[in-house]
Amino acid sequence: MKAIGARQFLPVTDPDCLVQFETETPKPGPLDLLVRIRAVAVNPVDTKIRSSLGAGPHDPPRILGWDAAGTVEAVGSKVTTFSPGDEVFYAGDLTRPGCNAEFQAVDSRLVAHKPKSWSFAEASAIPLVALTAWELLFERMGADPNGKDRGKALLIINGAGGVGSGLIPLARAAGLTVVATASRPETRAWCESLGAHHVINHREPLRPQVEALGITAFPFIANLFNTELYWDTTADLIAPLGALGLIVEPREKLHIGDPLKAKCVRIAWEFMAARAKFQTPDMHRQGEILADLALLCDSGDFPKIHTRFFDGLTVKNLREAHAAMENGRAHGKWVLELNDHPSNS
Repeated sequence: MKAIGARQFLPVTDPDCLVQFETETPKPGPLDLLVRIRAVAVNPVDTKIRSSLGAGPHDPPRILGWDAAGTVEAVGSKVTTFSPGDEVFYAGDLTRPGCNAEFQAVDSRLVAHKPKSWSFAEASAIPLVALTAWELLFERMGADPNGKDRGKALLIINGAGGVGSGLIPLARAAGLTVVATASRPETRAWCESLGAHHVINHREPLRPQVEALGITAFPFIANLFNTELYWDTTADLIAPLGALGLIVEPREKLHIGDPLKAKCVRIAWEFMAARAKFQTPDMHRQGEILADLALLCDSGDFPKIHTRFFDGLTVKNLREAHAAMENGRAHGKWVLELNDHPSNS
């Protein structure tokens, strides 16, 4: 099969940072599906894995990509929930080859049938960020998805990013009062379109802005950007007994004592890949969450979050998407739809 991968870390400006190559079509293990890829989305984690490759060279190249939708070609001997021909979507497993290829083998427990009314391209934008948002808000931070926390305020720092784009509608559907941060007119408008009640500017002090909204403290804060940059601010704004959700590993040591200790704050880390990486007993929950999300998509209760569409999984298109992830200028999700096969053009 044809695939696109990285042999080593090279800056995205280098034409060889991603290469097309031929490799064997994977054979599904007992619990695997073999999926013919129809569309993929790009996430910051793609660029982080690429940057971790070092001088290499890796042979074969490392296939990146962890958001996909496609059609089941074959199933493993122990798979009972899927059949060839099923249309599916998933985020996959960071420890295995990614989806920037014609075919991918993926653990069936991480997979769900895609939304019936959505295209492959639309569905591929959802899995990684929506799983991250769901796990962070409902499983790690402890918010109730069924409305028991209705009216409580949630602050989302970096609301227009991929995870924020998934988190805003989930929080809104759960009855929370959503305050998102964004700094540009287009990102502010994006947050509002997703259902944020209020949008404030993260390039200005946050406390005066939230107090102008009548809010003095947040029971829930999700910092989806720079953990240490907003550490003191989130420690100030979090309510006693509140939950602070984090997804970005800090580059510096953090002081996790007071006021967080005095407030008895829950510090909740979320890493979507953890279940697959450590083969946790509840690994199947990701497939279940995606199945619930598919129902929300089909009912119109979860929005389409792609903002850029590329015709073709090509080296050129992937390089452009990687560059956007690295410079932080993209909002929503960027999606690439496969033609007959990946291409260098």
